[in-house]
Amino acid sequence: MDELRAIEEQLAQARAALALSSAEDKRAQNLVAQGFESPQRLDTARAARERDEARGRELRAQLAVARSAARPDEIAAAEAEQRVLAAETAQARWLEAQRQRTAPAAGVIYDVLFRPGERVPAGAPVVALLPDGAVKLCGFVPQARLSQVALGQRVAVNCDGCPADLTARITFISTQAEYTPTVIFSNESRSKLVFLIEARPDGAAAVQLKLGQPVQLIPILLH
Repeated sequence: MDELRAIEEQLAQARAALALSSAEDKRAQNLVAQGFESPQRLDTARAARERDEARGRELRAQLAVARSAARPDEIAAAEAEQRVLAAETAQARWLEAQRQRTAPAAGVIYDVLFRPGERVPAGAPVVALLPDGAVKLCGFVPQARLSQVALGQRVAVNCDGCPADLTARITFISTQAEYTPTVIFSNESRSKLVFLIEARPDGAAAVQLKLGQPVQLIPILLH
């Protein structure tokens, strides 16, 4: 009788825990649907509810075994216990996975947005990633020389401390003119119209060039 009473008390506690986790799961669904919480909050609440449901099934099976001592009920209790362990294992693996993130593409980290000890808002990025092949060079062509450049044209890349053989290919030529930007403004060019061009560095150039580094683009040939 003592064993039976203990199981009944545990079952009552399990029912109370299930009621709480079910309410939390429903609350999480509403908050996520309204955009106030991240989907991870819903996954955590759902895992807790499934764990409490499995615990309740286990205790009900144990109670049946205690009342009848029948072999099928013992098997059911063992299976329920296995489901509880499986749910707990799945939850532990999920929590571990939340602490790990894999970059969607190969690249380099060029900015760290948060440091150890700082609070990170839910869903906020922690680092800024520059994918391989995403580096581009920007330059400006005077209006009078616009006809001398074309998409796909190779250009030499000159910069302080760079090797002499760096090259790139033009991938974009603006169709709208603009006055010379202040970064290259001079008395000689203050009234000139220029066109923005973009080029993708070839091979080793993409690795050796740094973000924000001033460069000079010089057309090599047109083909």
